[in-house]
Amino acid sequence: MNTGHLLRSIPIFEGLSDDDVLALSAELERRSFKAGEMVFSMDDGGNAMYIVESGDVNIHLPGDGSRRISLKDIARGEYFGELALFDEKPRSASALATTDTVLLELQRATLERYLERRPRAAMAILRTMGERLRETNTLLSARAAKNVDEEFDRKLTWSDRLADQVAELNGSWTFILFLIGLTAVWCVMNTSIVLDRPLDPYPYQFFNLALAILVGLQGPLIVMSQNRQSLKDRARAETDFKVNLKNEVNIETLLRELSELREEIRDRDDRAPRSSM
Repeated sequence: MNTGHLLRSIPIFEGLSDDDVLALSAELERRSFKAGEMVFSMDDGGNAMYIVESGDVNIHLPGDGSRRISLKDIARGEYFGELALFDEKPRSASALATTDTVLLELQRATLERYLERRPRAAMAILRTMGERLRETNTLLSARAAKNVDEEFDRKLTWSDRLADQVAELNGSWTFILFLIGLTAVWCVMNTSIVLDRPLDPYPYQFFNLALAILVGLQGPLIVMSQNRQSLKDRARAETDFKVNLKNEVNIETLLRELSELREEIRDRDDRAPRSSM
């Protein structure tokens, strides 16, 4: 797999020029891990990020047996540990190679030397990070939950509404019974018993032509309605993701504040004078 293409897929590097990506990809180091070998452990010092060239990596919170919590499975072409490029904090989770794996390692020192030689690349990375930070702030400050159906219905044109009505009518017993009744009436009316000179005698060529035109118009209208339904389902999924992400961030904030409160209470208890027995 082309290392330049892998770098381009990482959000913080997507603003780099082709020349900058090529130069940075030359700085990557390949590291091999056997199945079951740890890439790094939680609380280890972080000084590099990794891109999976081949194999699979599991990101997890360590624990014995069932207490181990799997967070994410990283496959070929994906990356992890990118925050270590910008801070010196310990790793927040462990990474385990679940199969024989080859990783492309980018160390913080390597990136620092690269950015010293290419200040324009540094500005491109900062610009990309700034844009994503704005998107995150907008997401967290805005109301994530919304009624997708109302949003779509508000933007429907008359042609969209017509397509939805046709799709709804064609999927009902009303349309089936109407078509059966119309066919029966047409066949009876165009017999010599009712009319001396039938307008559309057997084999009812005009009626067949009308049915063919009807079917030809129904198909595109139904597909238009189905495509719009697919867009609506995708919007629902995106809304659910934003709601879940915001809830996750808020829960993490509450847990951190609760942990800080417990530490503060424990410190006060330790400092409080103990009564004599």
